[in-house]
Amino acid sequence: MEAIESWWQSLDGILKVFWGLAIPFTLFFVLQLIFSFSGADSPDDLPDSEIEADHGIPFQFLTLKNMVGFFTIFSWAGIASVNAGFSNTISLIIASVSGLLMMALMAGLFYLIGKAAADGTMKIADAIGKTGEVYLLIGPHRKGIGKVQVNVSGALRTLEAITDDDDPIITGSLVQVVSVTENILVVTRK
Repeated sequence: MEAIESWWQSLDGILKVFWGLAIPFTLFFVLQLIFSFSGADSPDDLPDSEIEADHGIPFQFLTLKNMVGFFTIFSWAGIASVNAGFSNTISLIIASVSGLLMMALMAGLFYLIGKAAADGTMKIADAIGKTGEVYLLIGPHRKGIGKVQVNVSGALRTLEAITDDDDPIITGSLVQVVSVTENILVVTRK
């Protein structure tokens, strides 16, 4: 304990500030990494996590994670700058720029990760123009609802279908989706 106390007393004022920030924020940063990789920081158990108006992650610059990243990099860059022989002013500038770059990098990464995440929701309108195979007979002139298997949103889906054709479309026939009405595909023989 004496060694730590004598080391602390030997530091300049600015190094005491940098070390005072480096130790706790580095600990928080490491804990954030551990929680992130273990999934413990996931907000899925929060009561408002399934709000239907959620449209993804906007670009967020001022977040707790970004602030921890800022002060971690700020303090270590400041320590490195002072130890490299730079003046206190230059060290503060280098530390601040490094911290801001870290915040921007983290905000950008979280933004891109949020944009890249697939929600897995099928949008039935994406079926328009696709070719499918009749699974259950489709009656002519929209008089009988059948079923069609079509690849939508990267998965083979079995969806209800009708047709405006004059003849029924039998099982196994190829059809093309021409439109969607009330979540039912309107198809024509291909």
